[in-house]
Amino acid sequence: CTESVPLTINVKTAETLLKQADVNHTLIQVNIPDLPWKGKALLREVQTHPWKSQLYHLSFFSMASQDSVNVTLPLALQGEAPGIKAGGILEQLMIEINVECDPNKIPETIEIDISNLGIGDSIHVHELVLPEGLSAKEDAERIVLSVAAPAVAAQETSEESAAEG
Repeated sequence: CTESVPLTINVKTAETLLKQADVNHTLIQVNIPDLPWKGKALLREVQTHPWKSQLYHLSFFSMASQDSVNVTLPLALQGEAPGIKAGGILEQLMIEINVECDPNKIPETIEIDISNLGIGDSIHVHELVLPEGLSAKEDAERIVLSVAAPAVAAQETSEESAAEG
């Protein structure tokens, strides 16, 4: 089955599904009784009615013949950064990342260990430790997060420079 197939499912079934599945990284076993097809599909999109807050449309993508799939995964920070404990400010520039992976091995999140970050340190996409079989589909030099100096310290430094000059 390579073309779109419209399906109708019970609202309660769809709501239960959405409690267990996340868009773009949960594979779902799909059985279509009227077609000779069953297999895994990725939940790609959820639409709700604009003012009734009711489910309106779900979109699935068949994984039947896919060796790899592009998905967007949330980033989860692990640990405590010494730079933050010292008063630094965490600047998280990315909250999710686009990756390519085996459709049967889609992780829930991509974990980032921040326990070694001091003030002025940053993590770029190419420095992320991705699970085996995943590859980032982002600019390798893109900054994911950094620990900035506190605003007061930055202001004092610029005032000291001005006084010296």
